[in-house]
Amino acid sequence: MTNKQWLISWIGNADHQASEGASASGEGPIATALTHAPRFDRVCLLTNYPHERSAAYCAWLERRCGYDDAAVDLQEIGLRSPIDYASIYAEVSKHLKDLGLPRPGVELTFHLSPGTPAMAAIWIMLAKTRFPAKLIQTSKEHGLESVDFSFDLANDFLPEFLQRSAERIERLAQGPTEGTPEFGKILHQSDAVRQQVGLARRIAAHDVPVLILGETGTGKELFAEAIYAASERAGKPFVAVNCGALSPELANSELFGHVKGAFTGAVAARKGHFQEANSGTLFLDEVGDLPLETQVRLLRALQAKEVTPLGDSKPVKVNVRIIAATHRDLAADVATGRFREDLFHRLAVGILRLPPLRERDGDTDLLADTFLAQINADAQGKPEAQEKILSASARKLLAQHTWPGNIRELYHTLLRAAIWSSSPVIQAEDLQAALLQVQPADQSPFNRPLAQGFDLQELLDEISRDYIAKALKQTGDRKTAAAKMLGFANHQTLGNWMKRLGLETQEQHD
Repeated sequence: MTNKQWLISWIGNADHQASEGASASGEGPIATALTHAPRFDRVCLLTNYPHERSAAYCAWLERRCGYDDAAVDLQEIGLRSPIDYASIYAEVSKHLKDLGLPRPGVELTFHLSPGTPAMAAIWIMLAKTRFPAKLIQTSKEHGLESVDFSFDLANDFLPEFLQRSAERIERLAQGPTEGTPEFGKILHQSDAVRQQVGLARRIAAHDVPVLILGETGTGKELFAEAIYAASERAGKPFVAVNCGALSPELANSELFGHVKGAFTGAVAARKGHFQEANSGTLFLDEVGDLPLETQVRLLRALQAKEVTPLGDSKPVKVNVRIIAATHRDLAADVATGRFREDLFHRLAVGILRLPPLRERDGDTDLLADTFLAQINADAQGKPEAQEKILSASARKLLAQHTWPGNIRELYHTLLRAAIWSSSPVIQAEDLQAALLQVQPADQSPFNRPLAQGFDLQELLDEISRDYIAKALKQTGDRKTAAAKMLGFANHQTLGNWMKRLGLETQEQHD
């Protein structure tokens, strides 16, 4: 009696894109395998993508490869993360057991190419242990290939694995763990974000200041919340402050507090955000927008672990972890005097650099599917609500757009497209209409519009700081030479300007 041949595989992003016409790499790993391998009696496909998208893929695959609907099974698998080994192992093992595997008369083949490297690793582990199976892989260059190697888990793998650190061995002895679910909201499959998540996990364990750099909309607050939740201060206060929204006049009061009567309008005492976050974490978003005077006070709070409310002479001890974030180039701001160098180094103990969406390979599709599923769920029960899906042309446009507003822009673009499109399928033209065409701002200080809130003195001070910094750099920090270059009568005049602009340092020479 001939054994039945079963193929089991994850559906990967490349497979979806091939069926949707959004891929230039051919028919995708699964279709390549079915086209070039002997015919399988059953094809079991696992997915952690939205059901509608994977179901459409299965229908395309059956037509493409001539398989009956009864021969192709689709199973949704819930994972904490597509790179969580423990979750993948547990869920796949459960599904294979539910299929009655291993069983006499059935020969298994696992396809390694679709999905994440973690998924491929689990297939290898299962094929060599609990569920004996053949292994195959496909590529555009080499087509279908059998993966054959001698591998004994006990003799080849475990001895090397058990030579790792005692801490790792202890975790293994305790069995599967929950990992770090605090970072589960950071959806990604790109190496660029995976690297930053790994750094953030390690930083979370150390009670040090953190500086998160990244363009607008890259998820800086999401990282801050995850670091807090994974730290020893989880459960203690978490206070988030948008420094860009603080007026220069009230910034010190908001952060450090004030006593009654400290200034006009101070009709009652206020603790301030530092005291509100005591024993916990203070998230300072857009810290690069703080006025220089407030930067001095912030540095003092970090150094002495105390704050002095406005109008008071008695400092108050505080125990606060600072997580700061900014979209600004702080190194450039330090060079021009907009941001204090000593404060920069105090904040940048643990430093993260979040990549923009355009540099996150494969994440746009993942995020778009997640956001659209959320938008569909939110729309249920509302008048004229429709379940929206993206067409292949819309996905192609998603991949081509540079997303200057990053994740935030992607979500709101999909929301607009879902609202504006008249049919259940969002086409490329719907998406194009939903994109905001924002022209990049002219960075020249001479082209800023005259409008309410314009501050001429601040503009002049900014230009002055820039040129003084350039003159000092060109003259090797010699004030006399720099003063002459700038047209000042003497170096004392330059020193007075530097003091007023907050540029005075101990390193310049006369």
